[in-house]
Amino acid sequence: MEHLERTKPAHECGICGIYGHEDAAKLTYFGLYALQHRGQESAGIAAGNGQRMAVHKAMGLVPEVFTEASLQKLSGHLAAGHVRYSTTGESSIINTQPFAVTHQGLQLAVAHNGNLVNSMALRHQLEEQGSIFQTTMDSEIVIHLMARNMHLGLAPAIQASFACIQGAYSLLLMTPDTLIAVRDPNGFRPLCLGRLDNGAHVVASETCALDLINAEYIRDVEPGEVLIINQHGLESIFPWPAKQRSFCIFEQVYFARPDSDIFGCNVYTTRKRMGEILARETKIEADFVMPFPDSGNYAAIGYSQASGIPLEMGMIRNHYVGRTFIQPSQAMRDFSVRVKLNPVRPLIEGKRVIIIEDSIIRGTTGRSRVHALRNAGAKEVHLLVSCPPTIHACYYGIDFPSSKELIAAKISIEAIRDHMELDSLTYLSLEGLVEATGLKKEDFCLACFDGKYPIAPDVTFTKECLNSLCKSCC
Repeated sequence: MEHLERTKPAHECGICGIYGHEDAAKLTYFGLYALQHRGQESAGIAAGNGQRMAVHKAMGLVPEVFTEASLQKLSGHLAAGHVRYSTTGESSIINTQPFAVTHQGLQLAVAHNGNLVNSMALRHQLEEQGSIFQTTMDSEIVIHLMARNMHLGLAPAIQASFACIQGAYSLLLMTPDTLIAVRDPNGFRPLCLGRLDNGAHVVASETCALDLINAEYIRDVEPGEVLIINQHGLESIFPWPAKQRSFCIFEQVYFARPDSDIFGCNVYTTRKRMGEILARETKIEADFVMPFPDSGNYAAIGYSQASGIPLEMGMIRNHYVGRTFIQPSQAMRDFSVRVKLNPVRPLIEGKRVIIIEDSIIRGTTGRSRVHALRNAGAKEVHLLVSCPPTIHACYYGIDFPSSKELIAAKISIEAIRDHMELDSLTYLSLEGLVEATGLKKEDFCLACFDGKYPIAPDVTFTKECLNSLCKSCC
């Protein structure tokens, strides 16, 4: 993500939970470390020992938030952790997760990846009935609904509470003695189940978290599935009617780590295939192909291998520019590009260059980088993008800019090419993108490309609709 100009879609959130290990909190810490790419604003862990639950969370990266001393205070055999990038709710300490409350003597925590499309309606209804909200997160709604239904018992409370909720959610609920994983019926966000050598269960957003703690991947948590893990073992239930799968294809394009398996697809392999298909769809004569590190690396490898055009690293990334980098003044705006990426001038001078990128959002940083290649003496600059033009906002947990800020929603591909001072600009076709995954078009949410939303966003509810929607759970 471009921290200075926000020209890439922002990462979502990541979750990791452990049940059945004496070092559950420390293992969760390492799981979150592997998922750091999914959120860099805050991190937190809730741990339980059967009788009580403790929580530690703060703003910052995982190694900044936790110390050996803080982890030792999170004792117990189960834990649930979260790394956050805010897609709803402002970025502040009060909105960090896991969000934990005590209701009628029962401690309950939630860690959520996704976005609820009817959160405002539910929040309004709950407030009218006396609920007092502490945060601006839609995740807090889950806690309020669960608290109102816990008298039914755990499984019935989950069924009644989530029957009200519309949108994307892969989340963990936790009590002092039980870990619950829930995935929405459309399956927008990834969630997987693993097992440690001692039989402990692991639930995480991506398989890379399992790899780091040496857990065996068992399977994905299915869309619409609820896993209840406690002293009685693991119980799987499907409380709601099945829906058409709507996997977020941007997980494969940009968000997930390349060493993860998402929706049954290996991300590294899929991104390489995107490049291979780009080479099939686009024939350009050039001296070499290069990525802008690190976003286009794997598609660039696939393009190079399929086209026979050599792969070079024409831009060198400064890996020591972190979140605390002091932003340059407006007069120094070009410096903000050079401090992160600098061209290798002897390689570029007089050459025809193909750049592989994973996406173009606003186009501002890309234009500055192309300008840097021109200044380094590039004879031609061609840009290939390993996904179709992004022209619609996301309502399911990805923080795209609004459509009015998406460059492809405002001007034509030819105009983008001219704006970025390119010799040519080509996007991967939607058919090619889906082909790269090995799955079917019907398996994915492609709304950011085609505007076809699986769940209608921004639904306007009348009071009668609100009462009907929440009758069973409020």
